[in-house]
Amino acid sequence: MPEQEPYVLIVYYSRNGQTAELATQISRGVARVSGIEARIRSVPPVAAETTQALRPVPEAGAPYASKAELAQCSALAIGSPTRFGNMAAPLKHFLDSTGDLWLSGALEGKPAGAFTSTGSLHGGQEATLLTMMVPLLHHGMVLCGLPYSDKNLSGTETGGTPYGPSHWAGTGAQQPLSSHEKALCQAFGERLATLALKLAN
Repeated sequence: MPEQEPYVLIVYYSRNGQTAELATQISRGVARVSGIEARIRSVPPVAAETTQALRPVPEAGAPYASKAELAQCSALAIGSPTRFGNMAAPLKHFLDSTGDLWLSGALEGKPAGAFTSTGSLHGGQEATLLTMMVPLLHHGMVLCGLPYSDKNLSGTETGGTPYGPSHWAGTGAQQPLSSHEKALCQAFGERLATLALKLAN
């Protein structure tokens, strides 16, 4: 059986499609690096009361992430809209289920980072990215952000932080990703993929 190609796992929760678009742009950055691929996965919503089981595959969008895919990834990017300066409950629920991977050290030494979107420009993007990194640190992962050598980080008038890619969606009609936001997502994906290959050798 041939050895599996290494991959960057991009796991996100998206309510209105903005965080999903960030994930797509990050995957385009991963595609710039030969010898590694991107796998985009989502997580299911959660509810206080459940009346019926969720479909094992969503009707639209990326397939749901599995812990097996998480354990075998070479790098990880997690994404969520901002919820009071923290990740949304569905992504937190998925990460809370990974205690066995923490115990086994399955993710130790692998590069990881976070991305987010908000309705308001100062709606907690950096707080969300920083709090999303805490579980990654517990797993022993190597945090990856965006360096200021990327001129888009200084030029953006919408989203984009040194802690990871972000998007300012607006509180009315949803704004599309800006050219700076797209470029930063792609740079982030390329950086994660490059680090994954370097750390594996």
